[in-house]
Amino acid sequence: MSTHYETRGAQALIRLDHPPVNGLGAALRADLLRSLDRALADAQVTAIVVTGSERAFSGGADVKEFNTPNALREPRLPALIAAFEASPKPVIAAIAGVCMGGGLELALGAHYRVAKADAQIALPEVKLGLLPGAGGTQRLPRAVGLETALNMIASGATMPAAKLKGTALFDEVVDGDPVAAALALAAKVVADKLPRKRLRDAKVSDAQAEAFLQFARNTVGAASKHFPAPLRCVEAVGWSVSKPFDEALRLEREAFLTLMATPQSRALRHIFAAERAAAKIDGVPEGTPLRPIAKVGIVGAGTMGGGIAMNFANAGIAVALLETKQEALDKGVATIRRNYDNSAKKGRLSEAQVAERMALIAPTLGYDAMRDADLVIEAVFEDIAVKQQVFKTLDEVCKPGAILASNTSALNLNTIAGFTKRPRDVIGLHFFSPANVMRLLEIVRGEQTAPDVLATCMAIAKKIKKIGVVSGVCDGFIGNRMLARYGAAANGLLLQGALPQQVDKALEAFGFAMGPFRVGDLAGLDIGWAGRKRRAAENPAAAQRVVADALCEQGRFGQKTGAGWYRYEPGARDPIPDPLVTAIIESFRNERGIAARHVGDDEVVERCVFALVNEGARILDEKIAARASDIDLVYLNGYGFPQHRGGPMLHADIVGLPNVVRALQRFAAEPGAEAWWQPAPLLQQLADDGKTFN
Repeated sequence: MSTHYETRGAQALIRLDHPPVNGLGAALRADLLRSLDRALADAQVTAIVVTGSERAFSGGADVKEFNTPNALREPRLPALIAAFEASPKPVIAAIAGVCMGGGLELALGAHYRVAKADAQIALPEVKLGLLPGAGGTQRLPRAVGLETALNMIASGATMPAAKLKGTALFDEVVDGDPVAAALALAAKVVADKLPRKRLRDAKVSDAQAEAFLQFARNTVGAASKHFPAPLRCVEAVGWSVSKPFDEALRLEREAFLTLMATPQSRALRHIFAAERAAAKIDGVPEGTPLRPIAKVGIVGAGTMGGGIAMNFANAGIAVALLETKQEALDKGVATIRRNYDNSAKKGRLSEAQVAERMALIAPTLGYDAMRDADLVIEAVFEDIAVKQQVFKTLDEVCKPGAILASNTSALNLNTIAGFTKRPRDVIGLHFFSPANVMRLLEIVRGEQTAPDVLATCMAIAKKIKKIGVVSGVCDGFIGNRMLARYGAAANGLLLQGALPQQVDKALEAFGFAMGPFRVGDLAGLDIGWAGRKRRAAENPAAAQRVVADALCEQGRFGQKTGAGWYRYEPGARDPIPDPLVTAIIESFRNERGIAARHVGDDEVVERCVFALVNEGARILDEKIAARASDIDLVYLNGYGFPQHRGGPMLHADIVGLPNVVRALQRFAAEPGAEAWWQPAPLLQQLADDGKTFN
């Protein structure tokens, strides 16, 4: 049974008991209805209290049941809520912990509601590309007013119950046990013969309703151009004013089912599931003991090291920030201070919070400060000789059991671990710049990385509010290895006949925040140039000169030098197409005897995105990534892949893997095509078998 039923005197207490968050799957819905019927059939029961656990009244629908037969199994949530609402005996919801989505909709169907002050209240369906589908868009406005309800539903934001005190949503907001308060209220309702209050019978009274709804349509529509759900939320909440309740419920359900079928909702539900799946690591059992992390050391106070330090200070963890020279250390600390001050000016932090976080960061010029650190992260120049020196020193200085992490974006972690006598304690923690903003953290598992080190770093990622994704060891790990193919495809388009501005615009129309050439100018073209020179030195036979090399040789490193793929006016970031770049590209084509041809925008997108997919398939096949959804998380959170498409691997599933294979075969058959255009064996196999990545 997913519910626990008992009587307390003349009151029935129905407790949802389906850990961890009382998701309203088919079994729990059926048990709830049976418990309700049992209470109604018992002549000794005069009132019914429904509650969950201290952790959760209910987190809402069980998303694993979406698009499965269980989602359609009766009682469906609207019917269950209607049954509680129609109960001739008063129903009181006692709410603690999480009360979200279908859980809040269930509570809205009760006649009275008591909540613990810190209970978390939300209708977050919009974050899955949906709207509340069991009366939430109709009952919540009747409980809290049109404006508050619309803000909650269109944003999916969570609010503590205390903030909603005084509205018709809660009859009581308590600091103590809500069940005890609900039982007392139930006794009073019966004794005083108080009426059963049904939100469906209330009216939404707002003289400015239409003006507010029009304002909401304009603002929400402008902010959610790739997603239909927020605007449908506005429309549905508007029905609470303009339509009879039952008609509005029917329209709400139709809108919910329509949104469920959209690719945008599929993408957002995929991301939701992917973030939970990423925490499951092969060879690391659930419940693996974690190493305590009370102090973190960071070697390098540059842009990356400073950003990493802020993550830990934000989470209340003490940081020792090491540089070798006072000037570099002062500059790094000043940058951190400036970042925090900017947040304070925007109202995101108080002056007290800035002071508290700065106090947690202890600047140092000596490795002695690392002796008591539980985790040390190296964030120095991307050079294996420099890394060797740092890790040899850390190995000597750090206490036994300290985790030694490298922020390398491409170098071989096993080689780095070999610089120490404790390779089991070595791991890669690849932060993305700016490290205090970007959500992705690639957690690189070396050949000898201990399971508890991996588990600890996954837990730390969550603590500092990062999306942790585990990668195996290869050149570039997951993200940068795929980025190399994406960049190669984009550069290949220049030789075919495209120009940087066309490639960027086509990919931005697809949904990327920036095209690859604008990103290159922002990051600095000299970074990629250094990597190409490193790889050329390691494997001269495979070295190939690209257009970007010619730009770098002319000192065009991007925005920081005022010129790269584009030129930039002093003090401005707007990219201006440059005839000099066009001339360099044409010279490259001429040297190779390539005649420019027309390249369509669809081809730009296919080449660049399918290059990502193909390399992603190889990464999966080599077990560098554990699952396709991990690759999607990397690209969504670290490389600006459009959220509404769910990541490159899900996009390939939606396009159809046989179609991806045919396009790759076409590119591979062109004269002089690179071998990597050949479809990856795993991709070919999945397409042949009619399967998908996800």
